[in-house]
Amino acid sequence: MDSGLSGAVAAPATEARHRVKVAIASDDEKGIAEHFGRTKGFLVVEVVDGSVQSRIYRPNTFTGHARGLEGAGHEVDRHGPILAALADCQAVISRGMGRRLYDDLKQAGVEVFITRETDASTAVSLYARGELVDRPELGCQHHHH
Repeated sequence: MDSGLSGAVAAPATEARHRVKVAIASDDEKGIAEHFGRTKGFLVVEVVDGSVQSRIYRPNTFTGHARGLEGAGHEVDRHGPILAALADCQAVISRGMGRRLYDDLKQAGVEVFITRETDASTAVSLYARGELVDRPELGCQHHHH
């Protein structure tokens, strides 16, 4: 399928560049969603050497909430699909997230940032500069809505 492409993808010069993909929970591609699992989608931004290279929007078709999995089987593999869907991302940003998912992402080696920021671009800029702060204490408030 990828005959001949493998060698041409990355020139040696790009090897040393610092490249990360960040997934931001977002309902409208601009703001940051309040709840990671219930977001309408994820803005996936590629940051190379501290500057934004690309951004794509992935609709959320994979979390338990989005797939309408409620009831008895809800716990079984609730977070597997979301972890798989964001497997190419090294960090995620949201304004809120359940503790289980927070821990699952951390265990999968993903940086998690719970933030008070509401603007996706601002959060990405802070992240790119290494100035975004994780506020896990904000992340578990959504049970009270």
